[in-house]
Amino acid sequence: MTEENVDMRALLDEEGDIAADYLEELLDITDIDGDIEITVEADRAAVGIVADDGGDRRLKRLIGKQGDTLDAIQELTRLAVQQQTGERSRLMLDILGYRQQHRQEIAEIAHEAIDRVEESGEPVALKPMNPFERKVVHDVVAEAGLFSDSSGIGAARHVVISLPDEEVDDENDVLAESTQSEDSIDAVE
Repeated sequence: MTEENVDMRALLDEEGDIAADYLEELLDITDIDGDIEITVEADRAAVGIVADDGGDRRLKRLIGKQGDTLDAIQELTRLAVQQQTGERSRLMLDILGYRQQHRQEIAEIAHEAIDRVEESGEPVALKPMNPFERKVVHDVVAEAGLFSDSSGIGAARHVVISLPDEEVDDENDVLAESTQSEDSIDAVE
């Protein structure tokens, strides 16, 4: 391991420790039982709140509807880390494996879209997704050897998947074609 890799690993470990302390305090304040797991995944700190079988069911409340509360807690945790380190954090938070399960669901949607692109040769535009979901799609598409690009602004931001050698002159034509398809893929409901 190079000196640079060791330094990066130490910084990520520090982020994980700061995040764990912050989340432990949050769990204490809310009187919810949960254990904290710290790892490093894909060059970022990852912290999970887990429970043994029969653990505190109130942990599910920290996930919220479609992960909204989880996203908010993740942002607060990132801010707590940034406040102590002075550096922007890319930390990922998971609660009860919600993100892992959601990642698998999004990966399945991406694989279905990849199959459609390979069969038809035509680009496929997915429904709007949040940044986490788009990142999952981009990773799956890259692994399959195809091309993906994010398009749109704000809540309308989505991923367009195409063959790698295809050049798109007018993205609006691509989006119009793929949204007219009867077999459009539902990304996130």
